[in-house]
Parts: sequence; C-alpha cells; structure tokens
Amino acid sequence: MAEPKPQGALSKLLNAAWVRPFLFLVFIVVAWDLAIRLFRIPAYQIPAPADVVAVLRSDWPELLRQCWPTTYATVCGFLLSALFGIPVAMLIAGSKTVESYVYPLLVFSQSVPKIAIAPLFVVWFGFGIIPKVISAFLLGFFPVVVSAVQGFKSVDPDMVDLARAMQGSRFQVFCAVNLPHALPAIFSGLKVSVTLAVVGAVVGEFVGSNSGIGYVMQRSIGTFDLPTMFAALVILALLGVILFWIVDRIEKLIIPWHVSQREEVIFAT
Repeated sequence: MAEPKPQGALSKLLNAAWVRPFLFLVFIVVAWDLAIRLFRIPAYQIPAPADVVAVLRSDWPELLRQCWPTTYATVCGFLLSALFGIPVAMLIAGSKTVESYVYPLLVFSQSVPKIAIAPLFVVWFGFGIIPKVISAFLLGFFPVVVSAVQGFKSVDPDMVDLARAMQGSRFQVFCAVNLPHALPAIFSGLKVSVTLAVVGAVVGEFVGSNSGIGYVMQRSIGTFDLPTMFAALVILALLGVILFWIVDRIEKLIIPWHVSQREEVIFAT
C-alpha cells in the first residue's frame, strides 16, 4: 500500500468540510440573482439577494432579538423530545407488549398536522412560551423514538448473552452493550429532531405570538415585506445549522469510535 501524495494548500482548502457547502450556497445566490434579472421577476414576488442582504445588515439587531424566543422554544422542545423519547424507545424495544400498544399510536399521531392542533395549545396554555415548546417537542419526539428503537433492536443478541454469561446485571449489560450500540442511531434521530424542533417552534409562533422569528415572518407576509421574510428564513436556516452542528460535535465527543469510521481514507495501490 503506497502512501497518499501530500495535498497542496488549495486542495486542502477545497476539501475542507465547510468550503463545499459555502461554494454551493454562493452558486445558488448567483443563480437566484441571474434568474430575477433574466426573467424580470418583480420584487413583490421574489426579492433580489441584494435586498435581503440589505435587510440583514440594517435589521440585524432586531432579527437577533427576535431569534432568542425561537431559539429558547426550540432548545426546550428538543431537550424534552430527547428526555422522553429515549426512555419510550427503551420501553418499546424491550417489550413486545408495550410496542403493540404504543408504537401504532405514535405512528398515528404523526398523521395529524401540527399546525391544525397548535391553536389548541394557545387556548389551553395562552400566548406564552409553552405552546411553542410543545409544538417543538411534538415535531422532534417521533424521530428520536424511531431511531432509538431501531438502535436498541439492532443490538447483537450474542453480545448480550456473552455479557450476561459474565454475570453482568441488567443495568451493567445495558450500559456496556445496549446503550453504546444504540448511540449512533440515537444521535441520528437527535440530528433530525433538532432541525424539526425549529419548525415546530415557528409553527407555534405562527398560531399565536408577539415575538420570535415566526412572528416576524407572519408580520412580513401581511405587509408584503418579502425581503424581511427572506431575511427571517435565512436566520432560521442558520439556527438549524448551528443546532445541528452542536449535536454533531456532542456526538463526536461521546462516540468518537463511530464518527471516526466516517472519515475518508484514501488507499493507493
């Protein structure tokens, strides 16, 4: 096996994890601007990228202030989905009886549009932060449960039997075998959950709120202020990316043995 050739500075820069998405984003913005110019799309339908950037620069303090309620509701809903989703998945994976009763109801609950039941949360809990947290929790709960159930069910039975043969208690077997084996699937569900929690928080703000990015978007739609609405969408996208990155960093800290397998290894023969 020959050793790989050393990469130049430009090649290393282009192969960096953040460069390729950035270049693709630049391509999308350029194509967006060209499409508006070529097809003469009016500003009241799609704003130009320059107008969105101008709003981001001028209204950045206000957008940042409105981002905090959305971030708080998203994080709280996500943490609740992890706190309740993983134990529920453990019960479903560990008991056929619990699975037969609970799992079909969880699948059935996902067919109910959250935007349709969000007004009930406003009626029950008012216009505070609780309806937004519940909306974020409901959207983030199901991916955590499904992924965690898959992770716990995919544990090798022979490894469990070996741990029990070594006189390990149920808790010791769970900590040494079941949980480490299921963690990759659990984190996959958490990554999906944290992005859906952002959507849930915004849904809650659409229904009833006087603050947050969802409130900014709803107000902008009412006044046909499309540059502000697109700027709010940019803020939401950044929020989702940052939260996803945080969960990914936590995954690399907790299970580096799994994440290291994703690294690209170049073999030259």
